[in-house]
Amino acid sequence: MALIEITDSNFEREVIDSDKPVLLDFWAVWCGPCKHIAPVVEEIAKDFAGRLKVGKVDVDTNPEISMKFGVRSIPTLMIFKGGKVVEQVIGAVHKRNLLDKVTPHIEAN
Repeated sequence: MALIEITDSNFEREVIDSDKPVLLDFWAVWCGPCKHIAPVVEEIAKDFAGRLKVGKVDVDTNPEISMKFGVRSIPTLMIFKGGKVVEQVIGAVHKRNLLDKVTPHIEAN
């Protein structure tokens, strides 16, 4: 499953109303650590395809979402379940750290 570009206009439909947990990566083009964690986020999207929705929010072009959730530094990764934030990770962390946060919120097949 490909990463979904989340915008101020599709946020509610893709994230809040999602029937699956959603991992959101708040990032920016100019952010070095964001580029570092991007492949990890893509791997998680592939590993959990069909069980986890993974989206990216460009904080420069979608300031509304970033402000709503108090994103002050990037990368910030948030896990939404049932329309609410259930986990948050700030910074370019190792894949294992991210998996430890994501896995408990994913239904087993």
